[in-house]
Amino acid sequence: MSGNKTAIITGASGGIGAGLVEAFLKEGYNVVATSFNTSRSLTASPSLVLVDGDIGKQETAAKVVGAAIKNFGTIDVLVNNAGIFRIKAFTDFTTEDFNALVSTNLLGFFYVTQLTVKEMLKKKSGSVVSITAALADRPIAGENASVSMITKGGLNTITRSLAIEYAKDGIRFNAVAPGIVDTPLHKDDPKDATLQMKMATVKDVVDAVLYLVEAGHVSGEVLHVDDGAPARRW
Repeated sequence: MSGNKTAIITGASGGIGAGLVEAFLKEGYNVVATSFNTSRSLTASPSLVLVDGDIGKQETAAKVVGAAIKNFGTIDVLVNNAGIFRIKAFTDFTTEDFNALVSTNLLGFFYVTQLTVKEMLKKKSGSVVSITAALADRPIAGENASVSMITKGGLNTITRSLAIEYAKDGIRFNAVAPGIVDTPLHKDDPKDATLQMKMATVKDVVDAVLYLVEAGHVSGEVLHVDDGAPARRW
């Protein structure tokens, strides 16, 4: 087993996730990457293990954490990047929308983070970073994603709670809250005037994650990566 640190990255097949995989490998980490079809977009190597599956299901989380321990013996970092985003008027959201958002964004955090924390407790150290959304606590007129933000706001809240709960155990919890990022996730967003703003790049978000992973005295923070959007728009 390698002596390198190990990171788990969810939602790893494209966009921010693929950027995170590349960055952590470049930083010398072993990586366990998971998404619905990670193996279709990434190539496994001695330092990269791929796990396909729905992160909203408990068995996928168990497979991912098991792969990290089996292959690399430790979990030092978890990046909860898997997420979906739906934008529509509040009264147009359906039960299917709600369930899909909860499954990926909340259960996708819950199962894998629980199992990861159990492993991190054994060595009294670790860093968990979750990708949330600036809109959760900085709403902007015209960007109607209310039900999506129930889930992202919940992640911001649990990040702060867990930072306190596990401070004595050396496990840090932080979040990166991007504005609109130039990824395929946003390719079909409405293009009306209210949505015209400077998009973040994948690198902007990845850099924020790497900072929080290395910032040993930072925990319970929600780091906004949105170019100060609300200060410039009504």
